[in-house]
Parts: sequence; C-alpha cells; structure tokens
Amino acid sequence: MTVEVLTMGRIGVDVYPLQVGVSLREVETFGKYLGGSATNVAVAASRLGRRAAVITRTGADPFGAFLHDALRSYGVDDRYVTEVPHLPTPVTFCEIRPPDDFPLYFYRHPKAPDLEIRPEELDLPAIERAGLFWATVTGLSQEPSRSAHHAAWAARARRHPTVLDLDWRPMFWPDPKAAADEVRRALPHVTVAVGNVDEVEVATGARDPRAAAKALLAAGVRLAIVKQGGEGVLGVTADEEVEVPPVPVEVVNGLGAGDAFGGALCHGLLSGWPLERTLRFANAAGAIVAGRLACAPAMPYAHEVEAVLADG
Repeated sequence: MTVEVLTMGRIGVDVYPLQVGVSLREVETFGKYLGGSATNVAVAASRLGRRAAVITRTGADPFGAFLHDALRSYGVDDRYVTEVPHLPTPVTFCEIRPPDDFPLYFYRHPKAPDLEIRPEELDLPAIERAGLFWATVTGLSQEPSRSAHHAAWAARARRHPTVLDLDWRPMFWPDPKAAADEVRRALPHVTVAVGNVDEVEVATGARDPRAAAKALLAAGVRLAIVKQGGEGVLGVTADEEVEVPPVPVEVVNGLGAGDAFGGALCHGLLSGWPLERTLRFANAAGAIVAGRLACAPAMPYAHEVEAVLADG
C-alpha cells in the first residue's frame, strides 16, 4: 500500500522532566518519549488518519529498539528505520519553563545515526510514489545524509507536495551561512517551504514574513508558509495570500507544536483543502500540543482539532 506521508530525517529519544519550571540540575524524574522533528511529523500525520512512514536511522542499542516500538505503537511504518552499529541512538533533554523558555540539550555525539542515511539505501520508487514527501534542513547539515536528500528529491522530481521544513538548529551547523547555502540549493527541488521567522531569515536573508515568502516563491516553491508566533501564520502562493491568527493556549511545552503543525499541514495538503482551512487546522493542532507536556504522545486526533476550531 502506498505511503501517504513519508518523512525523512531526525529521530531520537526525548527525555523530558516531569517537574515543570525546574532546572535540569534539580529535576529528579523524567519521562522517555519518541522524538525528532521528521519523526514527530509522521506521528502527527498518523494520528490524523494518514498512512505514514519515516526514513531514518538509530543506534543498535536498547534506545533504538524503543524507537521502533514507539513508532509501531503510533501506527507509523518503521520499515525504513535501520541501524548504525557503531553510533549511539541520540538523546535530547529539555527544560520546561512555560510559557516560552524550553532550552534543548542534544546528545548526538560523535555523530547522529540519522545523518548516516545513505543514497544507495533509499527506496527511491517509494519516495516517488508517496502522496507527500517531507524533509528537514537538519538532514542537509552533514554527509552522507545531504546527498541522500538530494537523491530523494531527484527521484521525487518536484512532485507536489514535496515539503522542506526549514527547521534551523544552529548547534548542527558551523555558521548560518553554511545552512543558508544548503537551503538555497534545496529550494528548487521542493514545492512547499515552511518555517518560523528566524528560519525563513536564514533561508532568504529576509526577516519580514511577506518579503521572505516572496523570496521562497522566487526560489521555486509553490507554497511558502511563515509561522509568526503571536502574529499567526502566513501562507503565500503565486495567486493567494492568507494570514490566520494564532489559537490562544496556555503553554505547557512549546517544543512539539511545530511538528503537530507539520503533520496537520500534510493532512490538509493531501485533503486538497483551501489554504485558509489548512492553515487554521494546522494552527489548532499546534496549539493543542503546546498545551501538553510531551511531543509524540501529545499529537492530536482529527476530532480534537475540529473541536478547537468549532470553539472559535
């Protein structure tokens, strides 16, 4: 059966404190969860009823086995998740300080297995056939993952929707220019680009959301989406500009909101919805997760998103 949402990129174990507002120095208990942006997007899409799979790699260790178990429990196909025997599965810690302070500590040394995705190991026909293909900028930060992404895009041949999550994580790059150069190489091969204001600035050099969106369109994408935090979300195509307001929420942990937005965006694009409905749905999904503690377990079902939209 053809995969509807196929993502490619980061995976790991998220270790979140069960005490809110406390430094890691003082935290005594933690929860262990499936993590990684591309992986969470697949989980979010699966929760919304989509057949989802992820292309990534783990270590050959108990944490890697846990990630397989977790993916299956969320209904995400793990056939493209393979082991790298000599590298440990990554672990990420965070501190939870609502409403807007959630520092992350990545343990991806000496190298994350998900950056060892190799072009020759890809199921290129599956990538070409997938209803939607989603990749992130983090996957462009090192080889052989970078070449694997370009091989995937070559197989995809700009079939819509092919999405690039601008996912700017400065700790994975030597400097912003290196990331910007790789993003600009990638943009002509995708049809949708999505990112927050900081991420579109890295990609285009423009911080103004409308100027950045126009620059993304000029680089070759069909749809540019700029997440503006408290100012809402902007979506721009060659023929349409839509801006929707944020959904009010009492933030518990803002880290998974972008991935919930991504999974819901995939659902809206595959459903053929108007751009405004797609963005409102994605906004509501993100708000739901921002009000919950974890990322993957917090991804909402469609009826929960629709209930938020119905409440206005």
